[in-house]
Order: sequence, then structure tokens, then C-alpha cells
Amino acid sequence: MHILVNGNEHNIMAGTTLSQLLDELKIEAGHVVIELNRNIVPQQQFSTTTLNTNDEVELIQFVGGG
Repeated sequence: MHILVNGNEHNIMAGTTLSQLLDELKIEAGHVVIELNRNIVPQQQFSTTTLNTNDEVELIQFVGGG
């Protein structure tokens, strides 16, 4: 299945959850905000939110610095 992640095409298996996508991308859930089809998904819903063909995912990562 095809989805967009931060504007880039990405292929995933049917039934993939947001948590599984983060695992695949090696991103810790605690360090990211996910926008799915222009709606913010609460972190507690990452493991239950399933992706569909043509979904648009935006990952906003927190970066420390000074």
C-alpha cells in the first residue's frame, strides 16, 4: 500500500499501525507528533490507528539544542 510520509511516497503492508510505522522508521513515539490526514493523533492512539492507502502522514520530531 502507498502512503505519503512527510511528502514522500512510502510503501507499507496493509494493516500497519502508526506505532509499526514509527518502529519501521526507527523513531521513538515519545519524540514525535503525528498528523494523519491533517488531524493530530494522540500518542495513546498510535498503536490502534491503522493506516490506509493514500493516507498522508506528517511526522514532527522534537529536537533538543541550545
